Amino acid sequence: MEVEKFYYDNGIVRKFALATMIFALIGMLVGLTVALQFVFPKMTYGIDFLSFGRLRPLHTNAIIFAFVGNGIFTGVYYSLQRLLKTRMYSDVLSNIHFWGWQLIILSAAITLPLGLTSSKEYAELEWPIDIAITLIWVVFGLNMFGTIIKRRTRHIYVAIWFYIATWITVAMLHIVNNLEMPVTLFKSYSLYAGVQDALVQWWYGHNAVAFFLTTPYLGLMYYFIPKVANRPVYSYRLSIIHFWALIFIYIWAGPHHLLYTALPDWAQSLGTVFSIMLIAPSWGGMLNGLLTLRGAWDKVRESPVLKFMVVAVTAYGMATFEGPMLSLKNVNALSHYTDWTIAHVHVGGLGWNGFLTFGMLYWLVPKMWNTNLFSIKLANFHFWIGTLGILFWTLPMYYAGFTQTLMWKEFTPDGFLMYTNFLETVKQLKPMYALRALGGLLYLSGFIVMLYNIYLTMKAGSFVAQEAAEAAPLEKNFLKPKNESFHRLLERKPIQMLVLSFIAVAIGGAIEIVPTFLIQSNVPTISSVQPYTPLELEGRDIYIREGCNNCHSQMVRPFRSETERYGEYSKAGEFVYDHPFLWGSKRTGPDLHREGTGNKQSKSNIWHFNHFYDPEAVSEGSIMPPYPWLIEDQLDVSSLSAKITAMRKLGVPYGDRYEEIALEELQYQAQEIADDIAANGVEVSSDREVIALIAYLQRLGTDINNAEVVPVK
Repeated sequence: MEVEKFYYDNGIVRKFALATMIFALIGMLVGLTVALQFVFPKMTYGIDFLSFGRLRPLHTNAIIFAFVGNGIFTGVYYSLQRLLKTRMYSDVLSNIHFWGWQLIILSAAITLPLGLTSSKEYAELEWPIDIAITLIWVVFGLNMFGTIIKRRTRHIYVAIWFYIATWITVAMLHIVNNLEMPVTLFKSYSLYAGVQDALVQWWYGHNAVAFFLTTPYLGLMYYFIPKVANRPVYSYRLSIIHFWALIFIYIWAGPHHLLYTALPDWAQSLGTVFSIMLIAPSWGGMLNGLLTLRGAWDKVRESPVLKFMVVAVTAYGMATFEGPMLSLKNVNALSHYTDWTIAHVHVGGLGWNGFLTFGMLYWLVPKMWNTNLFSIKLANFHFWIGTLGILFWTLPMYYAGFTQTLMWKEFTPDGFLMYTNFLETVKQLKPMYALRALGGLLYLSGFIVMLYNIYLTMKAGSFVAQEAAEAAPLEKNFLKPKNESFHRLLERKPIQMLVLSFIAVAIGGAIEIVPTFLIQSNVPTISSVQPYTPLELEGRDIYIREGCNNCHSQMVRPFRSETERYGEYSKAGEFVYDHPFLWGSKRTGPDLHREGTGNKQSKSNIWHFNHFYDPEAVSEGSIMPPYPWLIEDQLDVSSLSAKITAMRKLGVPYGDRYEEIALEELQYQAQEIADDIAANGVEVSSDREVIALIAYLQRLGTDINNAEVVPVK
C-alpha cells in the first residue's frame, strides 16, 4: 500500500502552549494576591474590583479554564494528530477554537472583577459568556471528531477515549447547570432554586473537577508518560477497566459536597457510596501510569520531565484517596466548610494539574523547536522549589482545617461552647495563612524560572510549524480479525464510543437529579416562607456581586455545635425562592443563615453598617476587608421591574403587576433602615447600596420563626 505524506499542525499547539504559560502566570499572580489578602486585609482598600470576593472566582476560573484548559488543548492537539496519524480536520476550526477560547477568558477577566457573576462555583460567568462557551466547545468537538473519523489508524488509543468522554460530559454538565433566566445583558437568575439548585450545581462542580481537571489529564498521562519514558502502557486491560469504571462512577459523587445539608438523605447517601467506590478506578489509573515506568527509574532520576510527571500522578493518587475519605459522613462533619477542603483541592491543582502541565511543556517545546532544553539544572530547580511550594501551601491549610473544626466543635465540661466568638478561631489561623502565601510565592517563583528556561529554549531553536509525517491510509473495508474482543471492535467506532460514554455518565445524573425535582416530599413546604421584598432582592444581588458566599455559608447543619452557635438548623423549604442558592462551601467567616433580626446571632442595623465600613474596628482580629463603596455608591434600581418579572416566571409568587409598586415599597423599607441607623448617630442616605445589603442580611433565617413545616401528602 502506498504511503501518504502529510504535515502535523504544530502552529495550533504553539498557540495553546503560549496561552497556557501566559494564563498560568496571571492565574498564579491573582492567587498570590488573594492569599496575601488573608494576611493584609486592607491591602486593596477601597478598590472594589480587587476585593477578595471578586478576585477569588477570577483566580479559580483563570486556573481551571485558562491555565488548565489551554494546557488540555495543547496536549490534545499535539497527541491527537500523532495518535491518529493525520493533521487536524480543519485549520479554520482549530483557530476559531483557539481565539474563541481566549476571548471567553478575556471576558471572564473583565466581568468577574466587575461583580458580574451568577455566583455558582466554577460556573460564575453570566449567560452570554455561557452561550459562547457552548459554541466554542461544539467547534472543538467537531474538529476532534472530524480528525478521528479521517484517521490513518484502525484502533483508537486509550488517551482518545478520555478525550471523547471529556467532551460529551463537559457539554452535558455545562448546559444543564447553566440554564438561566436572563434579566439584563449581564444579569440572570438560575432556573433552579434552593435544594434543587444546590444539587445541580454540585453535580456540575464535582464533575467539573472530574471531567475537566481529571479525565483529559488522564488522557495526557496515557500519552506523554509512555512517550517520555519510551515504554508501553503497563496494562491495556487495566486501562479499559479504569476508563469505563471511572466515568460511570464519578458522575454520581456530587452530593458528597452537600452532606448534612438540607439535601434529601437518600441523595447524600448515594453520593457517599459512589465516592467510596471511586477509589478503585482512580487508583487503577494511578498504578497504570506509575507502573508504566517499571524498569525506567534511572530515567526518572535523570529526567526533570519524568520527575514532574511522577509527582503529578502521585498527587492524583493522594487526592483521589483523600476525596472518598472526605465523603464519609463522619469525616465530612469535620472537614466541610474548613481549610482542610482547600488543602485537598490544591493537592490536585498544584500537584496533578500543575506538575503534569509543566512536564508536558518541558518535553513539547524542545520537540517543536527542534532543539534541546536550555537548562536541565533550571528545570530540576523548578521541580524542587515547586514541590517545596506545594508543601508550604497545603500543610498549613491542613493544620488550619483541623484547628477550625476542633475549635468550632469544642464544649466546656459544663456543656457550653468553648469558643463562642468565631474570631477566636480566625486569630489562630493567621500564621497558617502567611505560610500559605509563602508556599504560593515559592510555587510561582519556580514557574517564573520555567518561563525563563522555556524562552531561552525557544530562542535557541527553530520552530517547526509544519512537521512532516507519513503513514499508510486506513483501509475502508478491512475484515474484522478473528477472536477480536468487543472492546477492540468498539475502539474502531468513535461515534458508538461517544454514545456509550454519554449513557454511562447520564445514568447517574438522571437518577440523582430527576427525583429531586419530581418528588415533592424532597422539599417540604413551609407556609411562612415568603418571597424577598424588593429591597432585600436588590441586597441579595449585591451580596452575590461582592462574592460574600465565598467566605460565608448559609447552611446551619444539624450538629449541636452549630445550633448552639447559630440557631435552628436549616430546612429545605426555607430556600424555595432562592435563585440561585447561596449555601457556600467555606467558612472564613461565620454562617449567616440565621443572621436576621430576632435570631440567635442577629445584630443591629448600625452594627452591620459599621462592620462594612471597617470590620476590624467592630470585630477585633477580623480579616474581612472594608467595603467603603457600599456606603458611597447609589443603589441601581433600574432593573428592579425586570428582576421581579423574571422571578415571577421562575415561580416566585409575586402578585400580578407587583413590579409597579415595587420601587415604592423598596424606598419605604430603605428609609426605615436609614432612620434606624441615624437614630444611632450615623447619617446615611436611604438610597445607598449598604442599606439594601443590610435589609437582606436582616431577613436571613427569619421565615421559620414560630413557623411549622407543612407535611406533604
